[in-house]
Amino acid sequence: MKGTIHPLLQGNFIIDMENRKSEYLAIGAMSGTSLDGLDLSLCRYFFCNGQWDFELIDCSFVEYSPEMRLKLKGAYSALARVLVETDIEFGRYIGQQVKKFAQKNKFTPDLVASHGQTIFHSPSEGYTCQIGSGAVVASITGLPVVSDFRQQDVTLGGQGAPLVPIGDMLLFAKYGACLNIGGFANISYNSNNKRVAFDICAVNFVLNRLASLAGKDFDKDGEMASFGLPDKNLLAELSQIAYYGLVPPKSLGQEWADKHVLPMLERYSNIPLQNLLHTYTVHAAAEISKTFVGFVGETVLVTGGGAKNKYLVQKIQEYTCKQIIVPESQITDFKEAIIFGFLGVLRLRGDVNCISSVTGAHKDTSAGALYLP
Repeated sequence: MKGTIHPLLQGNFIIDMENRKSEYLAIGAMSGTSLDGLDLSLCRYFFCNGQWDFELIDCSFVEYSPEMRLKLKGAYSALARVLVETDIEFGRYIGQQVKKFAQKNKFTPDLVASHGQTIFHSPSEGYTCQIGSGAVVASITGLPVVSDFRQQDVTLGGQGAPLVPIGDMLLFAKYGACLNIGGFANISYNSNNKRVAFDICAVNFVLNRLASLAGKDFDKDGEMASFGLPDKNLLAELSQIAYYGLVPPKSLGQEWADKHVLPMLERYSNIPLQNLLHTYTVHAAAEISKTFVGFVGETVLVTGGGAKNKYLVQKIQEYTCKQIIVPESQITDFKEAIIFGFLGVLRLRGDVNCISSVTGAHKDTSAGALYLP
């Protein structure tokens, strides 16, 4: 897959090409808000004829144990000392999994790019926090590690999110828009010669919580939701959430869903669970489809865990005339890990990897803390 250098970025790239390679081997490590496990990708990224391209060599999903999932989930409300301990422990876990992954493939990559696990995200208050110590990952793997991608942008007045749009722009440029549906849905596209991207709404973060009431980790294929009926009152109340009326750049986090969405659903806990799932699925599909008016292209690449929710994708398609494309499973499942590997490459080169037009920061940056082994 090929992408082009966006005109607005050309002047920001460092010119000293002699000290930088045109090809890199990198591992991307991604852990999302769904807390299901760690995504790992091994890619060859290469710059040729003015374009970035990539080859996916291997990818792997490492499911979290119930203990690890509980620990990561509890970090949000943990004591400061416990949070620091979890940061180190999770860094050790990432490092061990990356090392096994590299050894399995018998490659020595140039770097590891690790997103970590987001625990706090409140850019309006000037902070964000992803745990999974990059220093520990570097010490275990013996490789350069780029981590903590968000804080610098937040410090510069940005949202620190979303981060994948530059990867969308340079590696997946043939699509009109890139939609990722994970714990939260976010979209990225070109508009008026600049990249626009923002979080849309909570999706799996809410749907998985509802599915857990039936003793399930998630609603497979949206099956329970498909048998439900919409609750008009809840649907109307959800549509009035103030965030949807805000102009980008804007981003969402667990705190927002805990405050604005989950309490609303709790007030409707007397209605059947499948109706709750149906109503929220329809709501998310409607909010997602509304964002498609922002770009002129005809295709939408849909990735992330939510792309496997057949009922959700069906409802999105019903609400739009755009062509919804769910790619092969490796891209669907590992696109974010692939792009984070690419963000690490750009950081190692000193190139822009965080776009101010997307985040609202004062300037573009080459973001991420670099740890050398």
